[in-house]
Amino acid sequence: MANTSSAKKAVRVIAKRTERNRGIRTGIKTAIKKVVKSEAGQAEEALRDAVRTLDQAAAKNLIHKNKAARKKSRLAKQVAAKAAAAK
Repeated sequence: MANTSSAKKAVRVIAKRTERNRGIRTGIKTAIKKVVKSEAGQAEEALRDAVRTLDQAAAKNLIHKNKAARKKSRLAKQVAAKAAAAK
């Protein structure tokens, strides 16, 4: 248990940040699932939303920038495959 007032404040700040980060991470997962489950026509719009979410998380150092780039690349590849299959 925190003894000093600064340690008590640190506990509060960490809890607040953890909650905010959890929401952002959940948003990332949701955006990725939307891309994977969407049809070819709606996949491009879902991809734009997912890319935006990943970029914001990488900018806030919530995920590594290379991880964001890898996920964006793989999602774009899936969307391209869906578009090719739809033709």
